[in-house]
Amino acid sequence: MEYIFELEMQVRDYECDMEGIVNNAIYQHYLEHTRHEFLASSGISFIEMHERGVDPVSYTHLRAHETGRNLVCRLLLEKKKKKADNMTMSAG
Repeated sequence: MEYIFELEMQVRDYECDMEGIVNNAIYQHYLEHTRHEFLASSGISFIEMHERGVDPVSYTHLRAHETGRNLVCRLLLEKKKKKADNMTMSAG
């Protein structure tokens, strides 16, 4: 599996419970931020991506790995055909 983008982020204390575990709801923010940074580094906006027939990343397959006090989100894109041959992106 080859990831096309990786972003390391610092886990902030207010995102964790008293045992230092990241709250489940916070991961969505990490994943959205990773997608945003990937698009910004590629020079394309979310709207431009959609207008080209490429739809949003599927977050359910993005993997976030904790490394000490930092979190690393890795993005994998693959093309999948839809009914009308539209190209979509998913993450894995």
